[in-house]
Amino acid sequence: MLLIVFCVHLIVPVLSETPPLPPPQNVSTNNGLLTWTPAGEERDVTYTVQYKCIGDNSWSNVPACVRIPSTTCNVTFTKAKGDHGCVRLRVRAESRGLKSSLEEACSQPVDSCSPDVKMTAQPGSLTVHLGRNHDLAKEYADHAKHRVFYGKEGEPLTAYKDSLSSVTIYGLQEGQRYCVKLQYKVIDSLVGLPSCPKCELIPESKKSNQAHIIVPVVIVLVLVILTPAVAYVLIYHCKDFKKLLRPAENIPLFLTDSWFYTHHLVPISSPSEENWDVISRITTE
Repeated sequence: MLLIVFCVHLIVPVLSETPPLPPPQNVSTNNGLLTWTPAGEERDVTYTVQYKCIGDNSWSNVPACVRIPSTTCNVTFTKAKGDHGCVRLRVRAESRGLKSSLEEACSQPVDSCSPDVKMTAQPGSLTVHLGRNHDLAKEYADHAKHRVFYGKEGEPLTAYKDSLSSVTIYGLQEGQRYCVKLQYKVIDSLVGLPSCPKCELIPESKKSNQAHIIVPVVIVLVLVILTPAVAYVLIYHCKDFKKLLRPAENIPLFLTDSWFYTHHLVPISSPSEENWDVISRITTE
């Protein structure tokens, strides 16, 4: 009985669980207009947009964009709210009591609150070029940094480095595309919208390219040389080859033992060694 009750407690929550609502995708701003695309095919989905300024401890709803059915929101007024016009924006989907995770927006055009992404790819590394000529650096000096998010294309950009100036990321896989997005950081807080990700292909080194060329060539040459040699041996030396493969005939050890010959084999004497009786006289009666 206890086992049945235990199983019911395990199974019922699993059956009652509903899949989470997917968050909005491709959330970005362009000249004060925030846009996004639905991630799923659910109906009756509404969206809520939130913003956060420098120094704020919490997020606030954009009044005109609370539980709206459309996939656009005019966020021009938020520029007047934030210091230097820098605000962060995010969107959440809601449907039938379910809420998605919050998806933060990125900035398509470069502005005073979103760094420009410039990078150079080398074999095994990627250099992100960062400048100090922006409004936040002028006001906050070395307290204003860049946060460089990076990762493989198609994967979340969770790894990051904080830097005042250009930074090089080492240990990257050659032949793989890596993406980068930048965001300003003042003291311990991220400021403004991050730039939308940009991706670069990490080139392969000359040694790798040479290896890719040399290895197939060597394999082809070996096959060209070995194939006629193997064919010649099989055609003209087939019998010899079979003899080599034939198992050797093993003579029992006791037959090769000298003791066996001494004690068990009857010696055969030659005629010259036979003993004869000499007849010295013949008598007749």
